[in-house]
Amino acid sequence: MTARVLIVDDMLANLKLLEARLVAEYFTVQTASSGADALEICRQDLPDVILLDVMMPGMDGFEVCQRLKSDFRTQHIPIVMVTALDHPNDLLKALESGADDFLTKPVDDLALITRVRNLARLKLLTDEMLMRASTEQQMGYPAMLGEDVAITGCDGRILMVEDREGAATRIVEALQSDNDVVHMVDPAHAMLVAPSGDFDLLIVSLNLQNADGLRLCSQLRSLDRTRHLPIMMIVEPGEEARLHRGLDMGVNDYVMRPVNPSELLARVRTQVKRKRYTDYLRSRLEQTVEMAVLDPLTALHNRRYLSSHLETLFEESAERGRPLSVLLIDVDHFKVINDTHGHDAGDDVLRELALRLRRNIRGIDLACRLGGEEFVVVMPDTGLESAYLVGERLRQCIAAAPFIAGAQNKAVNVTASMGVAALEYEEDTPELILKRADQALYCAKRDGRNRVVGDAA
Repeated sequence: MTARVLIVDDMLANLKLLEARLVAEYFTVQTASSGADALEICRQDLPDVILLDVMMPGMDGFEVCQRLKSDFRTQHIPIVMVTALDHPNDLLKALESGADDFLTKPVDDLALITRVRNLARLKLLTDEMLMRASTEQQMGYPAMLGEDVAITGCDGRILMVEDREGAATRIVEALQSDNDVVHMVDPAHAMLVAPSGDFDLLIVSLNLQNADGLRLCSQLRSLDRTRHLPIMMIVEPGEEARLHRGLDMGVNDYVMRPVNPSELLARVRTQVKRKRYTDYLRSRLEQTVEMAVLDPLTALHNRRYLSSHLETLFEESAERGRPLSVLLIDVDHFKVINDTHGHDAGDDVLRELALRLRRNIRGIDLACRLGGEEFVVVMPDTGLESAYLVGERLRQCIAAAPFIAGAQNKAVNVTASMGVAALEYEEDTPELILKRADQALYCAKRDGRNRVVGDAA
């Protein structure tokens, strides 16, 4: 993935070196040579991640970080403090000032790219949840934005998997004053305990003697109950290839052996705090008068929610020059289904169609029921061609297997027609994009149904 990164450093050589490393990984980079310049850039154009040098004349990195984190517009931007300081108190001061992570000089390439990429993913997730919260607030529901929420990284509940006694003892000693640490030797046992243990973090040794630590990470990432559980790996020098595999499968952070207790404690606090904050956002979103914006039959969002949220997504995409696509879906011959099998069967068909939609779109996509047998999927960061392919996949999924519907559990063959449109023109509005998608849907119906038609306007 790509992201916009702001690098702040008063040394030109450091700026150029970090910029070259990030540009080589296809990040978009801005630079600032002072804290004041960085604050001004953030006021004008919010970056996705900030790399902030600590030792700068005038306003040091700690003060810049505190100012950014105290401003509502910039407090959710992840900040990585870059410092030559390695005293435990300096690392803790960086986190206490609001920093989300830290890198010590000289900066390791793998650590740099890993920290930036992981924080960019976190920013994308946070932005999506905050955007949906903002939509609900605009619609008149209780606000969750701007609240002063006290979330700390202390007193975490940590599951550690390490089968070497000496290494495990040292890690427990480093963490136990600040956390509740559960140590396990057997990954299979950890797999059973992790989903029900209400843990804030999993720490796994990459080089377990009698098991594969990566396999444990992969298995936990595949479970619903542990999908969002932060994972930290303990890595031996020379294991960069396996470390890359772990990061690709969603491991959040790592520390190298020999483990620095202060760095380990600081990184654990960061991961625990980050998890608690995202958990807080998720729980508040679930509590915000959910049924008022959900369709009671399918549990998808309804037309009312779509109207506000599509406007928000449109503005974000237009401002940042990012693609946005809309897919309109209409069940073919739905009246015939109702007349032949009864309205209960029709309701079952709509519920099953909603399930198939959910299984075949991304978490960031928005699926809504417009009413009757019409649905819409809004896809951020998706161009017209990609949206067409998504539509074709959905069309095949709907037609591939009969729907079991009605009191008699009859097998009902169902197809759907779809129209696709995207943000393409300067004069575009959400209404115009939906209108073009509706015109494409009409063409799909006219040309025989059970097909996807892209906007040709």
